[in-house]
Amino acid sequence: MMRIAVSVALLVTVAKAAEGQVRDTTLLEPIVVTATRTPLPISRLGSRVTVLTGADLRAAGYATVADALQGVAGLAVAQTSGPGSNTAVFLRGGESDYVKVLVDGVPLNEPGGAYDFANLTTDNVERIEIVRGPTSVLHGSDAVSGVVHLVTRAGGTRYAGGVRGGSSGTAEADAELAGGTESASYAVTGAWRRADGLYPVNSGYENTTIAGRLRVAPTAGVSADFTLRTVNAEYRYPTDGAGNVVDTNQRQLTRSTTLGLTLARRVSRAAYVRLALRSNAIGGGIDDPPDGPGDTLGAFAYRSQRDLDRRLVDLWADWTVAPGVTVTGGGGYEHQRDRSTSEGQSEFGPYGSTTDARRHNWAGYAEAALVRGPVAVTAGTRLDRNERFGTFVTWRASASANAALGLRVFASGGTAFKEPTFFEQYGGSFVIGNPALTPERTMSWEVGLEQTVLGGRARWSAGYFGQRFRDLIQYAFTPQTPGGANYVNLAAANADGLEFEGTALLVAGVRLGAQYTYLHTLVTDAGVLPDDDAAFREGDRLLRRPRHAAAVQARWDGGPLGAHAAVRWTGSRADADFASFPATRVDLPAYTVVDVGLTVRPLGTFAPIRSSTIEIQVRNLFDATYQLAYGFPTPGRTVLVGLRIRAGE
Repeated sequence: MMRIAVSVALLVTVAKAAEGQVRDTTLLEPIVVTATRTPLPISRLGSRVTVLTGADLRAAGYATVADALQGVAGLAVAQTSGPGSNTAVFLRGGESDYVKVLVDGVPLNEPGGAYDFANLTTDNVERIEIVRGPTSVLHGSDAVSGVVHLVTRAGGTRYAGGVRGGSSGTAEADAELAGGTESASYAVTGAWRRADGLYPVNSGYENTTIAGRLRVAPTAGVSADFTLRTVNAEYRYPTDGAGNVVDTNQRQLTRSTTLGLTLARRVSRAAYVRLALRSNAIGGGIDDPPDGPGDTLGAFAYRSQRDLDRRLVDLWADWTVAPGVTVTGGGGYEHQRDRSTSEGQSEFGPYGSTTDARRHNWAGYAEAALVRGPVAVTAGTRLDRNERFGTFVTWRASASANAALGLRVFASGGTAFKEPTFFEQYGGSFVIGNPALTPERTMSWEVGLEQTVLGGRARWSAGYFGQRFRDLIQYAFTPQTPGGANYVNLAAANADGLEFEGTALLVAGVRLGAQYTYLHTLVTDAGVLPDDDAAFREGDRLLRRPRHAAAVQARWDGGPLGAHAAVRWTGSRADADFASFPATRVDLPAYTVVDVGLTVRPLGTFAPIRSSTIEIQVRNLFDATYQLAYGFPTPGRTVLVGLRIRAGE
């Protein structure tokens, strides 16, 4: 209780730091490009959307997207250990592979939805759009419980660089270059980061990211946008799947290259045509040689290499058929390929497997948007035709209506799907895949209210949502038939909850935000799993999703000085202890984490330096001890100090 009181006092101090400087100002309303095919203001959307601006992320010192997402309503982040460890995001109680992750429209997920947020940084990010609810109509497979979309920067004139270091051997350096004109602009960022892990042996992380965007608009109504993002990362870890320290030289290597090109042309006053070419190549694997000459028992050596490719072509047209009425229609093609090899050594002899599989998907979709007066309505449908699981149809509809006194009512509903992974369909060592698997599917809905007060300087919203997950794919240790597949479509679960968000500009330079989430999850059908399976048991909650979560943030920008503080409280969560077989059910206790930061600009503006900033960031100020996954520690108090110099605008 004392720590919570001190945390609130910190927030109050930040708010009072600028008292007496009141001036007229309002919360800017962003235009969202992820929730509908037609970009719309956030107040016209029938679903809940949160937008995190790059300026706010940089002011708070967030280097990774996972850090930035903590404190967002309806969203839970679970990281198994320190920097570089597996990081999952659960949105509205859905599985971690139910969140589609995009960079300028290019999907980062593996086929089948899996995505590890450990290596995703905020470099060159203009904003992050978090769309809740089913969005397969727009984004295809994996967009089941929502989308996290990174929109990157291009244009302006910026020359910036920074260094930062501190606790746990953390060292960071980055450089940014941007420039151009209205007809051609570019922005590119290079960043390198390293940190020690949380274990005394074989524990550490290193990441190199290059991110850039080029935009060319030679004439009115014609444009081309090119996106590039490359990541090379190495994560050293000594643990097994239950968190036990068992290895002295195990490491995971990750590399990815993301490319996107979008061409747009206005063909008439009422119509736009766009063509998008997108590619994401993911490579890497695990390298775990014997720990020494005496390491000969059990499975003592393992090596894997995996190369995944997703290539997409998307063509669509927007047509304004009447004032305030836009119809979008289009189609796409996606090619997926998985080339995987694994080999190991055990006291019983060598083992391994090889996979080289391909899948193709064709899709057609249509959406209509009506925006007139206080009302906005959208409706859309999509048909996916996959060579493996056949045809799948999804739909989505939403409505928003502005009432009197700044009140808005909104609602949405729809369906979504997640395709099987390559491993689930084709298998591997000791696992028999199932080519007959069908996609996992969901039916979801939400209703809510939003209120704007104080002349646009404060806004709050609240909503209720429900999701029904069906045909979940699960692993059966014993196949249902002799020699049959280990993966089947049988399980089901529900998730319902309430979300609250509020934002206010109280005085000049001071911004406050708060959120609360109540989440109820329930396994309704355990499928073929035995009654003693703690990970997925009928009548139990889903793992690692807190029932209650709340956060409060404050930011003050006072010119030469700036400060921010965040308090995050997470309630108890269900988890499983996988050190035993079968796993046993455990509860992770509630915890509170406080982050604070201070920025000082010691130098004024003079050519060629636009600004220089000294920043001090303290994560987990009170050194709270907690776990996000049972058996795995989390970082204690972390202090980072940095210097950043910027030229240009």
